[in-house]
Amino acid sequence: MKPALLTTGLLVLLPAVAMADPVTVKSCDREVVFEDVPKAAISNDVNLTEMMLVLGLRDQMVGYTGISGWKTLDEAMREGVEALPELSAKYPTREVLVGAGADFFFAGWNYGMKVGGEVTPETLDPFGIQVYELTESCTHIMDKPKASLDDMYNDIANLGAIFRVDDRASALIDGWKSEVVEMTAGIDKENPIRAFVYDSGEDTPFTAGRYAMPTALIEAAGGVNVMDGFEKSWATVGWEEVIAAAPEVIVIVNYGEVTAEQKREFMMSNPAFADIPAVANDNFVTLEYVEATPGPRNIAAIGKLASAFAAADR
Repeated sequence: MKPALLTTGLLVLLPAVAMADPVTVKSCDREVVFEDVPKAAISNDVNLTEMMLVLGLRDQMVGYTGISGWKTLDEAMREGVEALPELSAKYPTREVLVGAGADFFFAGWNYGMKVGGEVTPETLDPFGIQVYELTESCTHIMDKPKASLDDMYNDIANLGAIFRVDDRASALIDGWKSEVVEMTAGIDKENPIRAFVYDSGEDTPFTAGRYAMPTALIEAAGGVNVMDGFEKSWATVGWEEVIAAAPEVIVIVNYGEVTAEQKREFMMSNPAFADIPAVANDNFVTLEYVEATPGPRNIAAIGKLASAFAAADR
């Protein structure tokens, strides 16, 4: 059965069907064998949780972590997780995961796990908790190509394999690819618009480098991330670098206590930014956190960016 999906939310949550044969998937630099379908899964962060929900895996979950400490749930997500507890408002401890009886943790590096931290695939293994790592985040522990939509597709495909819902995952991926082709048809990529991703920070901005998903979204929409040469995922740069890059559009990531409008007002009111083309022409576009990080809403985000780029004064 093909699951129904809107790029702005979830329509159906279908039960997973277990199969007997073991499955092996690549998780960053590890080969992980799943002998059985996980029955007590936990996801960290809003975007990873939505990947689980869009595959119809809620019945295989015992909870989620890492959302309310930073973000809010929209209506679609609230409905999707209403039957599940949030086990930790921010990153979970090992005790939280073990105490919940988890057998599977879907997280990433800086998405619920930190290099050298107490929650890693190695520290959870003795407790029978297997980990699948978000592909985009693998750059923190290994060399990988720049961010791509294939990172998100890979995670959906691997989750489909782990939970034995391969057909469901394939249908979603095929549908998303068709949507992207349709919404980007006719975009002139010969003269890409220059975009800067403004996540947070006033003294120094936190932004997306070449290994973060917004780089892929901007490129798919016919633009180029002015920080494409920044060999990081999400990290801090200096404002002087942003000014020198002269972005034509500012992409604001909306989450946390400082609103998107407050971030825009900060840039618009600061004389130091007056000559940045995006500021001079008031070219701003907002992506919600769940749109800017790997997950189903990346597809809608591409359409939003493409529209903003087409309308931007240059």
